[in-house]
Amino acid sequence: MKKIERIQTGLRLEKRLLKVLKGLAEHLDISVAELIEAMALHAFEGRAPFSAETIGKISQLKSVYDLDLTAEDSHRTSDSEGDT
Repeated sequence: MKKIERIQTGLRLEKRLLKVLKGLAEHLDISVAELIEAMALHAFEGRAPFSAETIGKISQLKSVYDLDLTAEDSHRTSDSEGDT
């Protein structure tokens, strides 16, 4: 195994997206941080991070938490008024 150094960071994420990530991490029995690391590493290599089965679970979680955002929305969102 490769040795790595992790640091604590503060991430601001959309509320429903975080709920889906937490649910998926729980389903996969990993932490949200490990999930985000894996997603980033796969994306950096142009590889899909999830199997068809996992994508099905993500779809279920998106429905449960009313997450209607898509990849296109990542370039077209802004914080709610009053948030800093």
